[in-house]
Amino acid sequence: MGWRLVRRVGPYSEVLLLHKTKGSPLLGKSPRPILYNLFRGPQYSPRCGFRVETCRLQSTTTSLENTKDDLPLSGITVVSLEQAIAGPFCTRQLADLGARVIKVERPGQGDFNRHHDQRVKGMCSHFVWTNRSKESLALDLKQSGDLDALKKIVAKADVFVQNLAPGATERMGLGYEALKEKHPGLIVCDISGYGSTGPYRNKKAYDLLIQAESGFLSISGSPSQPAKAGNSIADIAAGTTAFNNILAAIIQRGKTGKGCRLDVSMLESMAEWMTFPLYYSYEGAPPPVQAGAEHASIYPYGPFQTGGDGTVMLGMQNEREWGIFCRDVLQKAAVANDDRFATTSLRSKNRKELRAIIEEVFSAYEADDVLEKLQTAGVANAKVNDMAGLWAHPQLKARDRWTVVDSPNGRIPALKPAGAAEGLPVRMDPIPAVGEHNQAIFKEFAIQR
Repeated sequence: MGWRLVRRVGPYSEVLLLHKTKGSPLLGKSPRPILYNLFRGPQYSPRCGFRVETCRLQSTTTSLENTKDDLPLSGITVVSLEQAIAGPFCTRQLADLGARVIKVERPGQGDFNRHHDQRVKGMCSHFVWTNRSKESLALDLKQSGDLDALKKIVAKADVFVQNLAPGATERMGLGYEALKEKHPGLIVCDISGYGSTGPYRNKKAYDLLIQAESGFLSISGSPSQPAKAGNSIADIAAGTTAFNNILAAIIQRGKTGKGCRLDVSMLESMAEWMTFPLYYSYEGAPPPVQAGAEHASIYPYGPFQTGGDGTVMLGMQNEREWGIFCRDVLQKAAVANDDRFATTSLRSKNRKELRAIIEEVFSAYEADDVLEKLQTAGVANAKVNDMAGLWAHPQLKARDRWTVVDSPNGRIPALKPAGAAEGLPVRMDPIPAVGEHNQAIFKEFAIQR
């Protein structure tokens, strides 16, 4: 019995234990049959008599010294030709899980998303949010030398992400069709407004435009004034969709050894989020009403005024909660049996009359007192926080969700990744300056400058 370590050289690598089994040839025979089945997991190879056991994944482009090996994506290298929000939000989540992310930017100004505001020690709030734990590589891709350098780096990557204007990477020779022949294990993720096919494929897109195109604006705000979401939800939807699909593609490549192309559309990502109002409008039925911060079909569910010009949010979704609310909070048990409010749909239909009853009671109390009454009664409720309230939120503090990250302009507070697995380290590496890692990357990939 015996074994030895074999390392596959290529854009993605695995360390294998080759266990000698009964009837196996001498160690040192060609491991080609084993490497052929590299991504099929633990198995017996009848051609050479070894059992192949995958031990860990380690990209050839990542040094062990600079990797948090306990994180799930440790050893995965991502090259991202990215800008704005969707691409950077996707890759920052990959970085949170341990992937090495090389962010390709324009020399000088870098990602235009660095310059929308200067709210965070002179840095843009959008950029600070989506770009920690990355390496910045500044390349002028209109210059053949820089483009060749990028192609050399992509050849060693596990994942290539891009969210440039439609057709840009194809013109550079970095489209999926050009890459897959030379790099069959590469996962390519294209993020665009409308996808790579169809009549809208060449149409530029930004977050607010997709909020409009997806129908989101038609169900938000009020009938007299539609309102966009206060955050970049179309970008977030696309970035999250890309992130999820990349994780799945990495798992699939582990089974087949093959990469793939992921065609992520902002419109389709938002359409998924719009599926409830789509079905609510099934077969030409009226769509959800534009109800501001209220729920379109459940009531009471939304904001209510209190004394002292306060506001509280509350919600209930069944008759038991409705009865408790009337009895213990309003102290008007008879309201629960009022024919106007006997069902959820009737309460929604007669919301103006019900609001008057609720706010008459609430007007005698400050917002905090109303919240206490709701909480004591077991009625779902929330404080209407502003950003100062979120910064100081006691639940985030109690769960130790805040830490700090370094940046070109000094250390800044940052929220840890949501949902981090217990027992794993939290990766919160610096926000890079434009081109900060150029020299190190050029040296690593033997790129002459």
